[in-house]
Amino acid sequence: MPTKLYIQDVAVRDGFQIESQFIPTEQKIHLINSLSHTGLAKIEVTSFSSPKAIPALADAEKVMRAIERVKGVEYAVLVPNLKGCERALACEVDEINLVMSASQSHSLANLRMTPDQSIKEFSEIAKLVGNSASINVSLSTAFGCPFDGDIPQEQVLTYIQKITDLGISKISLCDTTGVANPRQVERLVHAVVNRWPDLVITAHFHNTRGMGLANVMAALNAGVTHFDASLGGLGGCPFAPGASGNVCTEDMVHMLQAMGYDTGVNLTDLLSCANELESILGRALPGQVIKAGPSTRRYPMPTGDGQQRLSGVNLCEVNPTR
Repeated sequence: MPTKLYIQDVAVRDGFQIESQFIPTEQKIHLINSLSHTGLAKIEVTSFSSPKAIPALADAEKVMRAIERVKGVEYAVLVPNLKGCERALACEVDEINLVMSASQSHSLANLRMTPDQSIKEFSEIAKLVGNSASINVSLSTAFGCPFDGDIPQEQVLTYIQKITDLGISKISLCDTTGVANPRQVERLVHAVVNRWPDLVITAHFHNTRGMGLANVMAALNAGVTHFDASLGGLGGCPFAPGASGNVCTEDMVHMLQAMGYDTGVNLTDLLSCANELESILGRALPGQVIKAGPSTRRYPMPTGDGQQRLSGVNLCEVNPTR
């Protein structure tokens, strides 16, 4: 298995876009700047969608132009159409992230077009982008759809073939509603890697049913080295009933580092960002490591009465299940 992994955070786009409150521009910029110094490989900054469609990200230009660009960090934005692409290129973004769905029904609900219509639009966007930025395509509902149910693997592979035929070499396999299971993930990723060995594959999982980190491991075992995640586990999909937040970035980094993988991320700094995010939103988030602390945390031994109570006690006898 690979030892160097690339962690990509999507909270300030995927998470903030569905918040009911508008996050002030200055707070977005400060959080992105903080994330930029954690060692993340990529940050998805915003979406150049219509402000009417996603009012929470109406400040896309202001945010993109004001953030601090840190060397070694890729700054990506979501682009829904040609107009959005023109706006993004004017801000000198590093990566254009295009979105389509492997499901007909989800595509119509989310994008108001069929998957084949999305492919056609991608062709025009690719011509516009040229060499100005890299292009990634996020393939939603690659593991299942809330409307259509199971998505045949061959259907997913067919769309990937059409995407690569456009000269696009980066694709995200997205479990939009958290229906994937590890065996399914490993099977699909193996098929993609075997057919397109030079394709840069990102795994994007939601933790809707508690299988997010297990699916990360399945994708890793199958050869994926790039992973999307969201600070604090923030996020969801407004056009996918039941979808909850993404895999939590700090929880994923903690797990991978505990296993000996090189994520390049400073977990302490990342947890500081998670604390900042909770302060911005004014509520606790689903992440677990921010609550319990890293597994390397050590506590001082009790003193006084507490020490006396522990003295001579065999914890295994007290609780033989441990």
